[in-house]
Amino acid sequence: MHKPAHSTQSILIWSLLGIIIGLIILQWPGLSPLSTDTPLAKAAKKASYANAVAIAAPTVVSIQASHASPANDSPIHKLIKPAPSVPTPPNQGSGVIMDQQGHILTNYHVIAKASKITVTLYDGHKLQAKLVGADPDTDLAVITIKHSRHPNISFADPADIQVGDIVLAIGNPFGIGQTVTQGIISATGRDRVGLNTYENFIQTDAAINPGNSGGALINTLGQIVGINSATFTQSGSYQGIGFAIPIDMALKVVQQILKNGGVIRGWLGVEGVDLNKQMLQKIGLKDIRGVLITDVFKNGPADQAGLAVGDIITQINQTPIRDTRDVLDIIAQGKPGDKIRILGIRQRQSFMTQAILDQRPQESH
Repeated sequence: MHKPAHSTQSILIWSLLGIIIGLIILQWPGLSPLSTDTPLAKAAKKASYANAVAIAAPTVVSIQASHASPANDSPIHKLIKPAPSVPTPPNQGSGVIMDQQGHILTNYHVIAKASKITVTLYDGHKLQAKLVGADPDTDLAVITIKHSRHPNISFADPADIQVGDIVLAIGNPFGIGQTVTQGIISATGRDRVGLNTYENFIQTDAAINPGNSGGALINTLGQIVGINSATFTQSGSYQGIGFAIPIDMALKVVQQILKNGGVIRGWLGVEGVDLNKQMLQKIGLKDIRGVLITDVFKNGPADQAGLAVGDIITQINQTPIRDTRDVLDIIAQGKPGDKIRILGIRQRQSFMTQAILDQRPQESH
């Protein structure tokens, strides 16, 4: 049985029509799959973070901190022919230009005890830098350079920083040159990491490797949210947990360094340990939280207030004390001359005293 002739003609006509329409789509401006104006191409273009990097990258510098070899001028050493000296490899790190005056924020551990600090700008210029001041307790330092142009970073609003935000880490890992890695903010307020005396870290899974220290952690607008400082690792390699100092905390340190050359904090003059179940059982107390004093600095504020080894601090200025981190943070927020009210337990009896804070010694890290 044969198909009607008109049916075959219809199939041929529709086939030719389809081919013609296809050719028109391929040739028509804006309709080609290769066109950059298609919705799909536009969406792909918007997913790039190139604009954020272009804004922030020129403000991130590479830092080399060199250390002079210690001299030995003893008479015995002069009689012996010295072995050829091996130069100490310079510390590699990063920094962020904070203002038009050329102040650069970096980590203290990048430039600690350096005899020479060399800064390499985004455009390749190398400049010598001078130390303005440092705060070892937060692992931050400010250095300065002299240059005709200083592109400076813009700052994110700390209130807008949230877990889940996309962030980019910019720095100089392993000294290979400026590199950008991408991740999210994994957590905020990490304050018991054990890296610094005072902590309030942003945790991120953006790769932070040796040499990234002091670089910028930015948002997708190119604004800085933190200073990349450390990575958590048990193998020595990147394991998906990095830490950055929040920019609001860093700026407070910068302001004090520029004003005072360092950070002025309150100081009580005690050392202590966190209470645990074994300690509480030994002294016959239950359900008490606080800090057991293990040392009191002679003639310090705590000593003058009558605190003694074996006392337990349970409250400062009506704030309950959970551990030594609470004591450090509360005291650091005070200033020399401030009066604080301390509640505690001595030999199972409650007591109250008042102390006048002194200034925390520098280089206490």
